Amino acid sequence: MDNRELYRRAKAALPNAYAPFSNFRVGAALLTDSGEVFTGVNVENSSYGGTICAERTACVKAVSEGFRHFKALAVAAEEEKAYPCGICRQFLYEFAPDLTVITGRDEEHLEIHQLSELLPEGFRL
Repeated sequence: MDNRELYRRAKAALPNAYAPFSNFRVGAALLTDSGEVFTGVNVENSSYGGTICAERTACVKAVSEGFRHFKALAVAAEEEKAYPCGICRQFLYEFAPDLTVITGRDEEHLEIHQLSELLPEGFRL
């Protein structure tokens, strides 16, 4: 799967986001090493600490289905690019320090980074 298709999958997930507080909807699409794609959206909560980001939603869905090895993650917002937050970067680093991270304001203007570039000294036990 190419970067644009993965980004399209992240963008397609946006309508399912639950963001009544920030109105900042985010979609994510996580590609496993074996080619499966798991999507996720941000889900906000009245107890702000209970909010979960799109990236972690996609990862938790994949892990709960038995997948542990990931190749790439695309992140999309409605009108601008969105990067994984610090918690998401560390959460994903647990599984894939060399993960390719794809973002952009649209599929014609994608930026590609390695997770290890976005989180240079990630922590793993």
